[in-house]
Amino acid sequence: QVQLVESGGGSVQAGGSLRLSCSYAGVAYRMGWFRQAPGKEREGVAIINAIGQTNYANSVKGRFTISKDNAKMTLYLQMNSVSPDDTAMYYCAADVRAPGALGLGADLYFYWGQGTQVTVSS
Repeated sequence: QVQLVESGGGSVQAGGSLRLSCSYAGVAYRMGWFRQAPGKEREGVAIINAIGQTNYANSVKGRFTISKDNAKMTLYLQMNSVSPDDTAMYYCAADVRAPGALGLGADLYFYWGQGTQVTVSS
């Protein structure tokens, strides 16, 4: 069982930065950030596996950075140079299977947080 709680969302102007946090309880080998905008499917944004390897969606490469502090049991998503296209509900996800996998598909993750809203204004 893994519990996930996101925080750090809010409103930011285009070009600005925001850092999302996800506090977790339990053992989570793979963790990631996903987002879902109104009327769109949930999409993978960034993944970090059990050995610290990362994978990013093409749309955020070079702008977003995923990291994990095991001592604090917290997952982060540093978002830089944001644009209105980044507006969405952001979810933290985790799974205990396939610890080395880096897939961005939402169906690969079993545990989910409640989400935190990010709104980027132009």
